[in-house]
Amino acid sequence: MAAAGQDAVAHRMPESGMTIRRAVPDITTADPAASSGFYQLLGFREDMNLGWVVTLVSPSNPTAQVTLVTRDTAAAVNPDLSVEVDDVDAAYEAVRAAGAEIVHPITDEPWGVRRFFVRDPDGKVVNVVSHR
Repeated sequence: MAAAGQDAVAHRMPESGMTIRRAVPDITTADPAASSGFYQLLGFREDMNLGWVVTLVSPSNPTAQVTLVTRDTAAAVNPDLSVEVDDVDAAYEAVRAAGAEIVHPITDEPWGVRRFFVRDPDGKVVNVVSHR
């Protein structure tokens, strides 16, 4: 039997069937080198560095990641969270159908991802992404 809170959530949102590959906090920083150095003290290592965005990963658990962003070069706002899904187009249609605010349209980015930004009910910007 589900707890009362779990039962209420199950009634509000149906199962989507969407596969989530990872969820990563996106931290806005003015100094990605300093921030990267700090997170490396905690055991992360740099996996990708495009200058304006740096992804750090755990060597023992590669899906445990932190992304540092100065200013997203392809969007008007920085995301607060990135969620990698198996089908970004299906996710886009699901959030549009639900009436969520699309902050950045679905786009094929030059660095090999297809993504869009959506605002969650608390105003946080979520980068929903799939790798091409």
